[in-house]
Formats: sequence, C-alpha cells, structure tokens
Amino acid sequence: MHFMQSLHQAWTRNNSLVCVGLDPEPAKFPAHLQDSNDAVFEFCRAIVDATADLVCSYKPQIAHFAALRAEDALERLIAHIHAKHPGVPVILDAKRGDIGSTAQHYATEAFERYGADAVTLNPYLGRDSIQPFLNRADKGVILLCHTSNPGAADLQDLRVTDEDGNSLPLYQHVAKIIAKDWNGHRNCALVTGATWPEQLGEVRALVGDMPLLVPGIGAQGGDVEAVVRNGRSADGAGLLISSSRAILYAGNGADFAQAARAATLELRDSINRYR
Repeated sequence: MHFMQSLHQAWTRNNSLVCVGLDPEPAKFPAHLQDSNDAVFEFCRAIVDATADLVCSYKPQIAHFAALRAEDALERLIAHIHAKHPGVPVILDAKRGDIGSTAQHYATEAFERYGADAVTLNPYLGRDSIQPFLNRADKGVILLCHTSNPGAADLQDLRVTDEDGNSLPLYQHVAKIIAKDWNGHRNCALVTGATWPEQLGEVRALVGDMPLLVPGIGAQGGDVEAVVRNGRSADGAGLLISSSRAILYAGNGADFAQAARAATLELRDSINRYR
C-alpha cells in the first residue's frame, strides 16, 4: 500500500497522530533484558506490540541500531511490524543525502533491505540527490525542513532570495520548493521541530495539507498544544508527532512495555484534546 494511504488510514483507525521513535539504548533496558543476546529486538518488539493500536507510525533511528551492530535486529523489527501490525507505516530515520549511484543505493537500502515505508532525507544536496526516492511513488520521502535542535537556526534561518525576488528564511524556501516542484507523486513530507512552533505554523501555511513529521515532544521539551495549534492540517490531522525516550523508557522494570503503552496513550489523548 502507498505510504500516504497507510498513514491516513492509521490516523483515522487509531485516532492518533503519535509516531513512536525506536531509539534503542541497551544501558536503559530493564534488568531482565540486559543479558539477552537479542535484547535490542526483544525490547523494541515489546514496545511495538504494546502500542501498535495507539500510533500512526513507528520511526526506528538507524544509527542506534548500526552502532550496536544490530542491523539484523532492525530488519527483523520492521518485518515484525508489517506482519503483526499491518497498516502501521514504518519510517526509517536515516537522514540520507548523497548523489548519483550512492543515492540510489541508499534508496535500495531503505526500501529493499529494510523494507521501510518511508525514509528521512537531507535535501541540501538538491533534487538529484532525492530523485531516486521520489521515483518510488509508493514510498514516503520525508525531508528535513526546520529541525528541533538548538543549532537549527545557524543555517536554516539564513535569509535567501527566491525566484520571485522575495527574501525569506532558507527553511521556508526549502518548504516551497518541495511542495511546488518535488511532490509530483504526493509522497513528500517535511521534518519540522516541535521546539519551533511558530516556524511550524509558517511551514504549514506554505505547504497546505502535506504531512509534517514533528520531533521534539517529550525529552526535548516541545509543547503539545502549540504544535497542534500551529501544525495541524484543515482536517485536524496532518501531523506525525514523534516521541522516543519519553515512551521507550517510561518504565525500567519487567512491566516496561505496559509503561510505554500508558505513556503513548497519555500523549495520544493530550494531542487529541487540542485537535
């Protein structure tokens, strides 16, 4: 199924704009998993199985797996989500960006090796670096626009002049180009951080109903009400509000998955109060 179709159906079926980031850190795992040879997969699988009816997507972060030499666990985890929780799309958080054959290999890695439904990408090498992903009309292409980190303003807020002679921040120029020129298959989305709610609203005004992936809720301190007020689309959806640590490590005992479910439910209901 097309990524966007799956996403829209998950928004409706689970009444949820929550995206759970899967960022495994074994030092934070509960004690009973510490000695397991397959702890990364077991931990993430338990989180997924406890929360799948409460989310609109999952977002495994590739570096958290690769640094642990756990790419095999990532492959099996995505396959598990597709098999046991069909209809919940998986976004590979890789932030890839390169040119030529390398870009093509990155697309193959995301969509063929890992079986992801969408992937995060860095657009700053230009359209040709993204084209292999755009060509996959059935897959989601989620491009960095205005990120949640404090250093985002170092470059993303710099003033540029667009083709009409207007001066605007670079992130707005990026949003306009993607919405106008790159989204021919209607498979693009943008990353816009929760820690910059006003800028989030400016991006929404520029891109219409394009989905926005919003990191920064929870541990990074993003405000749920401000995110929903500024970022929702006309139908009250349009957002994938991502939380990782606040959900994954809500508990550290044998009932960690149940604690994660409770945290996910609390976030989902908090978001829905403002929709």
